[in-house]
Amino acid sequence: MAHAAPRPMTGEEKKVIFASSLGTVFEWYDFYLYGSLAAIIAKQFFAGLDPTSAFIFALLAFAAGFIVRPFGALVFGRLGDMIGRKYTFLVTILIMGGSTFIVGILPTYASIGVAAPIILILLRMLQGLALGGEYGGAATYVAEHAPHGKRGAYTAWIQTTATLGLFLSLIVILSTRTIVGEAAFADWGWRVPFIVSIVMLGISVYIRLTMNESPAFKKMKEEGKTSKAPLTESFGQWKNLKIVLLALFGLVAGQAVVWYSGQFYALFFLTSVLKVDSSTANLLVAASLIIGTPFFVVFGSLSDKIGRKPIILAGLLLACLTYFPLFNALTKAGNPDLAEAQAKAKVTVTASAGDCSFQGNPVAREIDFTKSCDIAKRFLAQNSVSYDNVTAPAAGPATVTIGEKTIAAPVGVVVNSKFDDASKAAIDAFKKEVKGALKEAGYPDKADPAKVDKVTIIVILTILVIYVTMVYGPIAAMLVEMFPTRIRYTSMSLPYHIGNGWFGGLMPTIAFAMVAQNGNMYYGLWYPIVIAAATFVIGLLFVRETKDVDIYAED
Repeated sequence: MAHAAPRPMTGEEKKVIFASSLGTVFEWYDFYLYGSLAAIIAKQFFAGLDPTSAFIFALLAFAAGFIVRPFGALVFGRLGDMIGRKYTFLVTILIMGGSTFIVGILPTYASIGVAAPIILILLRMLQGLALGGEYGGAATYVAEHAPHGKRGAYTAWIQTTATLGLFLSLIVILSTRTIVGEAAFADWGWRVPFIVSIVMLGISVYIRLTMNESPAFKKMKEEGKTSKAPLTESFGQWKNLKIVLLALFGLVAGQAVVWYSGQFYALFFLTSVLKVDSSTANLLVAASLIIGTPFFVVFGSLSDKIGRKPIILAGLLLACLTYFPLFNALTKAGNPDLAEAQAKAKVTVTASAGDCSFQGNPVAREIDFTKSCDIAKRFLAQNSVSYDNVTAPAAGPATVTIGEKTIAAPVGVVVNSKFDDASKAAIDAFKKEVKGALKEAGYPDKADPAKVDKVTIIVILTILVIYVTMVYGPIAAMLVEMFPTRIRYTSMSLPYHIGNGWFGGLMPTIAFAMVAQNGNMYYGLWYPIVIAAATFVIGLLFVRETKDVDIYAED
């Protein structure tokens, strides 16, 4: 089919992109606040657990929002294909913004006990449902307004919104921290970014009310060709289900893990593993986002010329090949004392087979880990100490070796839901001795601000963000182009949100549990590398290029 030559963007098209993008920025801002404040939320809402379990549980509560996203895609995707794009993703922002505001006024565990984390998780699930319907609506709406030959460039603006939403959340958090101070922020100031989102919600709703329905949907509705059963058409017919599966496993799964590695996991690694001051880490991530974000539009526009597939696959391949060296370089730049200590005095845990439990258990308490191996690994994990595992030739207590010094770990005895006095004294003495040995070997409690190489960190983080822009910039256009108009909202939303909600959203939790279990602080990187590598192979072999597809075609 012949297409008109690409033309300049009209005023109406600029308005569509601005309105869709701005509203989506606010939604992502709402969603990311929780991720950025996970450590504080762990203390406020999961105070009944030990620190490590509380943090894992806070990440799981964060992940709950991602787990339900595909269900939101089904609910709102169906509505979007039946009643229209505009009104469906107007509803999503109302649910999202309302849930976020309530988090800001929700009583903590100290006030209402176990009801607090339960309500928090329910709110996270509401947010996830709303976001499950948001992205497909925004991407479909913009793509159906874009002229042929410009869809990659136009939809790339939607792709910038996730990063801009994260950036906006970091700025609001940093500003609030600076104004009220760290102590007040940890106590009550963390609520402010959630509460002020109500203003952004009002702006977003007003903007979206002024928008018109997409021309593709309007034309289809006028001709009476809208789908009566989009779920059945999308997933009950093999010709469409096959494309849904290829979109998920050949594109989105890898895109998702690269996205979350390059932004969320990098921030988590800086603050929780390298112990870089959180304000400094947020500023460094914000700087990398400012530099890297324009590349969404660069790669989106480039995909209109050379294709979506080669750019996405190149980003996946680069991530697989360079994650380990990049995060290793991040350690040397962010906490050089830690890197030096690890090189000079390795930490090793030696334990007999079967003496170690699964360290990533999110509901475990301190007293659930009574074996000597568990007590040793738990303490090292809580202090973000990377270690190697060695199987002891015979049964006996686990030992921790730091350089040339070896310390035997005690066994815990639980009486009345707490360690008895003798056990507690032995465990405290063990922790004190390990702490002293780590200090003597040069292991720092936190990164020395004077030694943090900020320029190198920004360069590394920017490279990670550019990988994100390569895999994420062209993907909205590609997903829109893979499916017919009548079931587009539904069909593209589900693989996108399974990929980003499950493969990507669970990444911080899975990676943290992998590190806690294995001991090596880089071990969690195997998760995104394996997923990205599998997606690269499937995408290379089975996914076809889509840049020249006519999205107005009925089939």
